[in-house]
Amino acid sequence: MRAQPMQVLPVAPGSHLPLRRYVRHPREIVTLVVAIVTSVLLLVVAVSEVSVAIDQRRTPDVYALALVFAPVLVWFARGQLWAQQRLSGIKLTPEQFPEAYGMLVDAASRSGLSYVPDAYVVLGNGIINAAASGHGFRRFVFVNSDLLEVGGAAREPDALRFVIAHEVGHIAAGHVSYWRILGTFASQWIPFIGSTLSRAQEYTADNYGHALAPQGARSAMATLAGGKYLGRSVDVDAMADRAVTEPGFFVWVTNAAASHPVLLWRMHALRDRRRPGRLLWRPKEPWLWGTPAAPGAYALPAMVGFVPTPLEVAAPSVAEPPAYAAVQQTYGAYAASPVDAVSSDGAPLRREGEGGDPTAPEHRDPTREDDRWRP
Repeated sequence: MRAQPMQVLPVAPGSHLPLRRYVRHPREIVTLVVAIVTSVLLLVVAVSEVSVAIDQRRTPDVYALALVFAPVLVWFARGQLWAQQRLSGIKLTPEQFPEAYGMLVDAASRSGLSYVPDAYVVLGNGIINAAASGHGFRRFVFVNSDLLEVGGAAREPDALRFVIAHEVGHIAAGHVSYWRILGTFASQWIPFIGSTLSRAQEYTADNYGHALAPQGARSAMATLAGGKYLGRSVDVDAMADRAVTEPGFFVWVTNAAASHPVLLWRMHALRDRRRPGRLLWRPKEPWLWGTPAAPGAYALPAMVGFVPTPLEVAAPSVAEPPAYAAVQQTYGAYAASPVDAVSSDGAPLRREGEGGDPTAPEHRDPTREDDRWRP
């Protein structure tokens, strides 16, 4: 008897590609190529070591053997991880945690996947964590019970929605592919190479989370910083500000050796959408609270599902619509432009309830009190 198949979604093949092109971190492919080249070189050295050891009738180096048998080791580890989730996890279904299951289906469909990944809730024992993986053609997500409580007892459903979109983003971006894991297997042993690729992938997944659930970015980061209860009291803006003012060699080393971007940098990247998250060097500029930024200054990711702080900007040309217009047409109401809609004569249209008072919140310069992270 085979395991139950994943739920199929009615989407055209390749529907995940348009969004992926917008949200992928621009340094991810470069770091991926470096990691693959490094892994191949190490594999050549490992094969040579095993061959020489056989000729000399001695035991080969254990790391060389691990590289030679990496295809089997990776396949076995992934299969065992999937079995662990199936045997000990609570599977999300329309009947079991239906709210979280709805978030999963929504994230899968809007990211363009042709299926809904399996999802399991596993005992967290106080640890706030979630992950995505796969085995064969199977893809799955597992969420620690303490993190699921954030969307339940702690009542921060937007944070849970962001986390689920982040993990689905790993799947949609191909990060859990067997061939990618195998191709970069040896690079994890080389300082700063495998970890840099991992941080680029995390930024990409954060971009997925921000594109699909921007309203949850703030509460998700607060939860990672303070936990499922104290997180509601965390000043995320103050932490993001410190990304600019916390320099030092050991700060650099700590980030460079980590599989995830350090939390301050990650918060800063989710707040400041003008440029990608920093992989090796700390952010240098704070958010521009007083000086408006033109729409073209935003480098990420064509503002899919994201509305920046209201700024006084020129209306886009009707004859030459910007890139985000096509994305908005593709992804519907979830894709918002960084400026107000325009009428047929090119004049900005006011939203319902907006007046002409220049002291209204939408006309003020961005400040700490603005909901900069919300759509």
